[in-house]
Amino acid sequence: MMTEEKIIELIKEQGMIPLFYNADKATCIALTHALYKAGVRIIEFTNRGAAALENLKAMVAERNATMPDLVLAVGTIRTANEARTFIAAGVDFLISPVFDAEVCDVAYMEKMLWIPGCMTPTEIHAAENAGCKLVKLFPGNVLGPDFVSAIKELFPKMLFMPTGGVEATKENISSWFKAGVVAVGMGSKLISKEVMETHNYTALQSQTEATIAIIQSIKKAQ
Repeated sequence: MMTEEKIIELIKEQGMIPLFYNADKATCIALTHALYKAGVRIIEFTNRGAAALENLKAMVAERNATMPDLVLAVGTIRTANEARTFIAAGVDFLISPVFDAEVCDVAYMEKMLWIPGCMTPTEIHAAENAGCKLVKLFPGNVLGPDFVSAIKELFPKMLFMPTGGVEATKENISSWFKAGVVAVGMGSKLISKEVMETHNYTALQSQTEATIAIIQSIKKAQ
């Protein structure tokens, strides 16, 4: 199993985590391949539908067979039972939209990276006290880059990743990194409903390549 420290370093290197959910197993695998071809090595599959567990198992199997260096996270984990179930299915780490002490305990016992979702300084404080090194700021479009700038001095050792509403544009992504985040979570603004419905994986690959290039240019300029 990859260590927490190594996964965090990979997140920082990639500078983004694409995330999606789709009820169709074949579509999930095709989306994963398109992102992988674009250079993505960390993906979050969200637990947002009845098919999440079975589709995630299929993605893990495909990863093991054809993309062995791909790191798979499961998102939208809100209970200890969900955490245990998806860990058993083969995920590499957990992401939540909230801070939940029981999920934290499961991750700790399994020696697995857990990224909780936080919206307030109190939640970030709780996450830091629980040993979390990276938190998801959610929803990002509500909080905005100014929130990061305002709280960063309060939590100098904490790493931040906004998710929700991050645009696949240089202006928007730059504003987040300038505020001090180490990565951004990118959902529907990158993997759109249209892409999933039309199966336009070539367009997704191109858009993802362009987004990665934007992020790397921003990081080099810092």
